[in-house]
Amino acid sequence: MSTDTPPPAATTEDRTVAILSYITIIGFIVAIVMHSSKKTKLGSYHLRQMLGLVICGLVGGFVGIIPILGWIMLPIIWIGLLVFWVMGLIAAVNGQQKPIPVLGEKFQQWFGNAFE
Repeated sequence: MSTDTPPPAATTEDRTVAILSYITIIGFIVAIVMHSSKKTKLGSYHLRQMLGLVICGLVGGFVGIIPILGWIMLPIIWIGLLVFWVMGLIAAVNGQQKPIPVLGEKFQQWFGNAFE
C-alpha cells in the first residue's frame, strides 16, 4: 500500500490564473496582475509556459520575414505553437503542471525565477 499523498487539488483561483494566462495577451497581463496578489505554484508554472510560447511566437514572426524559407517555416511554426497552446490550456483547465512538449521543461528552467 502506498503512503504517498496526492498533491492538493488546485483551487478555483489557482486555475483561473492558469487559464487566463493562455487567453490572449490581455488575459496574460490580467493573470500576471491576479498572480501578483496571491502567488501560487500552478499560476507561476503556467505563466512561465505561456511566456515561453509568446517568445517563440515572436521569434517565429521574425523567421517569417526571411524570404522563401521563412514563408515556408512560418505556417509550420504557427501550427506547432497552436497545438502547444491548446495542450497548455488543457493542462491549466485540469489544474495540472504538465509541461508543453519539446520546450516546456526548458521554459521552466529559463524563466524559473519569473512570477515567484
